[in-house]
Amino acid sequence: MEESLTDYLRHSLPVQNNWVSELEQQAAIDHVPIMEPVSMHFMMLQVKLKQPQRILEIGTAIGYSALRMLEAHPDTTIVTIERDEQRYQQAVTNIKHAEKQEQINLMYGDAKDIMNELITDKEKFDLIFIDAAKGQYKYFFELAHQLLTKNGLIISDNVLFRGYVANPDTTPKKYKKMVEKLIAYNEFLTTHPDFITTIVPIGDGVAISLKR
Repeated sequence: MEESLTDYLRHSLPVQNNWVSELEQQAAIDHVPIMEPVSMHFMMLQVKLKQPQRILEIGTAIGYSALRMLEAHPDTTIVTIERDEQRYQQAVTNIKHAEKQEQINLMYGDAKDIMNELITDKEKFDLIFIDAAKGQYKYFFELAHQLLTKNGLIISDNVLFRGYVANPDTTPKKYKKMVEKLIAYNEFLTTHPDFITTIVPIGDGVAISLKR
């Protein structure tokens, strides 16, 4: 997407609360990847439209997206998983500071293990957000499928990864395997018999998959 168009979309966003700007600044200072503002705004609209009773997030980082999703639908509850200890501790601090620990259940550990435990416990979620190790997206999605309610949504971030997915020949060597997996993942999504998927070219690419 052209930079001028990206800037235009960013300038069209509503004015944010101070705590949102503070978290965005914290992420920038600590070099923690969080959802790009235009993508986050789009994500919040999906939450507002879906009105999910329960959300599962794979990849908490510093708690930014969990808090923004809760902002979009204050009546929801969120389970969010983070395996990086430093980011987990930052998220704990940020969620406590926002006084949202009653609605956001932050879990520390490997998402695969925790998701399998949730499946064993027959937990269900209306919306599942995948924003973790991109090379593992397909496996996360297959687990998420088992946790999703009928007509539920799975949203995957970064599926176009800096445009390299559309132009794989230009991919730097260090990203080639990951980009190959993302290309395969997008094909998997768009041909999955149990889901209707669209990929939206905003931010780093957002895939929305609706369970039939």
